[in-house]
Amino acid sequence: MSTIHFPNESDAYRKARQRLLGAEIDLRKRVEAVAALRRKLPVGGEVPEDYVFDEGSKNPSDTTTSRKVRLSQLFAPGKDALILYSYMYGPKMKAPCPMCTAMLDGLDGQAPHVTQRANFAVVAKSPLSRVRKLAKSRGWKNMRILSSAGSTYHRDYHGESERGGQNPMMNVFVMRRGKVHHFWGSELLFSAPRDGLDSRHVDQFWPMWHLLDLTPEGRGADFYPALEY
Repeated sequence: MSTIHFPNESDAYRKARQRLLGAEIDLRKRVEAVAALRRKLPVGGEVPEDYVFDEGSKNPSDTTTSRKVRLSQLFAPGKDALILYSYMYGPKMKAPCPMCTAMLDGLDGQAPHVTQRANFAVVAKSPLSRVRKLAKSRGWKNMRILSSAGSTYHRDYHGESERGGQNPMMNVFVMRRGKVHHFWGSELLFSAPRDGLDSRHVDQFWPMWHLLDLTPEGRGADFYPALEY
């Protein structure tokens, strides 16, 4: 496996590190295998309606301008996939979900890269002006921010419970022959916890956790990101 060494490392360290490297290689293979299975999913159900969202100006400082945009209009020419994240910021919530917000803080920087290959947007159930003000306060300037306040999108695609509770659901949609179909959803969110782990349904695209997992202390059993520090 690895032939490199670091200054003053012991034989015990190198032996343990080689065992770990083998596990890391196996994990990489497994991640690629799961991704291949995902890509082979058949097209899911056609969306029941062409949902209408509220969208603001491309200028992050403009928190008042709005227009209506349909789900089908979120697909740019030549890009047949749409990644749509349901942000836990409902109209009855005093503040947004700190976990969602921390993840979106990172994804805002990645959005220009992601949108070279796929469409990407964030949708919240709160009125658009409220979401836009929050986005401005966080310094978000790259993500496409939407409000589903006037549609049933959140409820239909599991971003909202029957009682109005908000869920951090990630969904992927595809355009096929002029029609929008569901392709994938982060259903791991609703799976039963195993071995003391929560769902971790969005860990795969949330770098913070992976960085913390590189440290001796790990991510910690009781650490959660906050809105402010």
